[in-house]
Amino acid sequence: MTPQRPEPVVPPPPTATYRLQLQPDFPFAAAARAVPYLAALGVSHLHLSPVLEAVPGSTHGYDVVDHGSVRAELGGEEGLRALSDTARAAGLGLVVDIVPNHMAAAPRHNRALWEVLREGPHSPYARWFDIDWEAGGGKVLLPVLGGPVGGELAHLRVEDGELRYFDHAFPLREGTGELPLDRLLDAQWYRPAWWRLARTEINYRRFFTISDLIAVRVEDPEVFDATHATVLRLLREGVVEGLRVDHPDGLADPGAYLRRLHEATGGRWTVVEKILADGERLPAAWQVAGTTGYDALRHVDGVLADDSGSGDLLGQYRRFAAPPADRGGDWGATLRRAAYKVVTHELAAEIDRLTREATALCAADPALRDHAPWALRAALRELLVRLEVYRPYAAGGADPGTVLTAEAAADAKAVFAVREEGGAVDAVRGLVLGGAGSAGGAGYEGDLGGADGVGGVGGTGGTGGLSGTGGLSGTRGLSGAGGVSGVGAVEAARSAFRARFAQTAAALRAKSLEDTAFYRHAPLLSAAEVGGSPDRPAVDVAEFHAYCARVQRDWPYSGTVMTTHDTKRSADVRAGVSVLSQAPARWAALLAEVTRRTEAGGRRAPDPQLAWAAWQTAVGFAPAALSAGATGATTAGTTTTGATTAGAASGTDADAETGAASGTGATSETGATTATGPTTETGPTTDADAVSGTGAASGTGTTGSAGPYAQRLRGALLKHVREAGLHTNWTEPDEAYEQAVAAFLEAGPCGPPLHAVTDFAAELAPHVRANVLGGALLHLTMPGVPDLYQGTEREYHALVDPDNRHRVGFDPALLERLDGPREGWGLSDEKLAVTAAALRLRARRPELFGGAGTYEPLPAVGFKAGHCLAHRRSGAVVAAVTRLSLRLADAGGWGDTALPLGGDGWRDLLVPGREFSGDARVAELFAELPVVLLERV
Repeated sequence: MTPQRPEPVVPPPPTATYRLQLQPDFPFAAAARAVPYLAALGVSHLHLSPVLEAVPGSTHGYDVVDHGSVRAELGGEEGLRALSDTARAAGLGLVVDIVPNHMAAAPRHNRALWEVLREGPHSPYARWFDIDWEAGGGKVLLPVLGGPVGGELAHLRVEDGELRYFDHAFPLREGTGELPLDRLLDAQWYRPAWWRLARTEINYRRFFTISDLIAVRVEDPEVFDATHATVLRLLREGVVEGLRVDHPDGLADPGAYLRRLHEATGGRWTVVEKILADGERLPAAWQVAGTTGYDALRHVDGVLADDSGSGDLLGQYRRFAAPPADRGGDWGATLRRAAYKVVTHELAAEIDRLTREATALCAADPALRDHAPWALRAALRELLVRLEVYRPYAAGGADPGTVLTAEAAADAKAVFAVREEGGAVDAVRGLVLGGAGSAGGAGYEGDLGGADGVGGVGGTGGTGGLSGTGGLSGTRGLSGAGGVSGVGAVEAARSAFRARFAQTAAALRAKSLEDTAFYRHAPLLSAAEVGGSPDRPAVDVAEFHAYCARVQRDWPYSGTVMTTHDTKRSADVRAGVSVLSQAPARWAALLAEVTRRTEAGGRRAPDPQLAWAAWQTAVGFAPAALSAGATGATTAGTTTTGATTAGAASGTDADAETGAASGTGATSETGATTATGPTTETGPTTDADAVSGTGAASGTGTTGSAGPYAQRLRGALLKHVREAGLHTNWTEPDEAYEQAVAAFLEAGPCGPPLHAVTDFAAELAPHVRANVLGGALLHLTMPGVPDLYQGTEREYHALVDPDNRHRVGFDPALLERLDGPREGWGLSDEKLAVTAAALRLRARRPELFGGAGTYEPLPAVGFKAGHCLAHRRSGAVVAAVTRLSLRLADAGGWGDTALPLGGDGWRDLLVPGREFSGDARVAELFAELPVVLLERV
């Protein structure tokens, strides 16, 4: 038995974390081999993707099946402890990603779900899952069949006391194993069904619209304890020192959950994957260190983009692609149309449930009666599509009406042909805000979903703690058919309704914004990023500084990121695309040239929106093409600069493997609904499966360019058009259109015209360099705790998942080179030098960057002061970057621009041997690099 360790003192917050994507071919032992490199780099903690038991073969670990065990494929608890010991010996700690919102809906591996399917609502595990038993007629709908059940009966069989369907296995209710198949199916607590029925008939809450991931009711204290016991034990024993919480917006009451987690962890450093809309604030009452950092990404990217040029690109996009306003031409109209599509299609079952709950609540309140179900459904739809945040929180005690506004309600009511029937909007808004009708909401603070405490949905009484419709079933006060009686039951049902509305809003926003509208409106692809604002790509210097000052004041240990496993393009790809905002005329000329060349070769893009997105992607991804071409790599899985195991070069495109993603179901945390009939335990092939490897659509038979660059680009752009859903999609792919896409890519961005793109990229390379290094230095010196995604300490070009989840290598020799001659250095070497210098400074002087530190803007003076973005940390460190360098070069350079450092001496941490003081000429500061990091002597 492993000896018990003494309970440690709560460790200090990290100074910087490094995200590792664990998977069976990169287990704990491989992570341990990377520790010397990462310790030398300067991070304080390894940030591990989920470590609990997951579906076998999972490449991401978010499909948890057992919260009580550390994943065996990664090395089990013994391997995790060994990694922790190795890290501790090198001065590092561990932060792990936890997934409280959902588990894999894989009964064969998820024993809790297996027991529910065998015993029904009477199972002790029934309280774990958010199942609407009433809606399913007492059965859980399992959308796993490749077609209607009548056509699949031949594939359903009883074997070894289980119901089998290809690789699926389901338990049998006691005493039913000898029944004829039709009666056996009817006798179960579940209903195997055609996968397409999930859209309208699913009766368990899911992660977004992924039926392979079933929601967990951690608001129930017993469920919280059971699902967190192992992680909390590892924290108490010092194996783990901090947590990242995945998708808090999916929880019934995020604030209450985070309070309970804070108490259970003893206040260990915890950040939440909360994506904030433009101008939104994290709820001040949340007991966390902050977000994972997509808000920081948005501000860093934005301050390095050009506002006027972004406007020019929008005009060019509209002229070139000519999309209708609501299909890509106008951001607001595009987002609204996408939201309507998701709320009426992918989330139809969720809206059904909300409608039934609203109908019951209105029937129980004389002030709200006589609203027809159809009107309540319409009101729900119209209010949901008008929300401008992921989930309606009233942060800081603000009036909740500020997030579900009266203006939005008036706009929603205008949809109703009969004005009086629009009163259903007031009724629903009142229920959501916590009151009755239009007068509701007075005095409510905090999250608009869930009670002020755990247990907001369902409760713990009745049959296994479940209520048929989140608090409206017989065991929770159902009176008659769909009614609610009793004060306690009514209040519980109202709380449940608020929570479910908020949960549905979060799913709607993610699917309509990130997974649809971002792919339809593409004037500047670098702005179509998680946390980004495609309608406002640029952030001015004053706004950037104000954001940083606010983070330092309110959330000094919040996470910050630039690339993650969920970003649609890595920071370095976005840096290349963003330069186009400084060169709209040059981009227009390039687009005309490559269009002419492609058409001269006999191919045209099947639609101009795709062509625009494809060529912009090619510009940002051009360094990957140059890397592949330089070594003549032509086959999938071929590396171009060394090995991919520990000890190989880190972070280059050549290190990325091009193997297919696991075929075990939903492999993306933001995956789309499934596309084909099931062949594996966790259901139909998903978006990530469809685009992995070659990225060719099923049946298209793409041939020709087979190098890693071409495969990766094709995979990302096939996903692009399917997510956009304008001409093809995941569930009804248009084979002819996808063949045309593949042919265009083969002839254009993957063919001879690519040379024009790489030549163009070479011309812009100095300015891409300024963006890459500037973004890196801002990320590492701004307030918060920077999290580096694996490989991004060097030049790293990756597209949307699964392309961004490949293994990288870790070679200590790369860091040793930083102390030697710099002749022959490329951008990867420079980025590594900047990253290591900043990380080592943070490790050496953490007090300058933590809660006791300060952040001060440091304005430059002179001819081109606006192109120098600088700040001072705690009076002892200055970081400065070149902003909009192409515009600067076109205007003639720095001239007399100076940075007022003061009278003390300042040592350059990036270029050895240099010191500055007083009003330092910016041209001298940036003589060797477009960035500078200074420490007071």
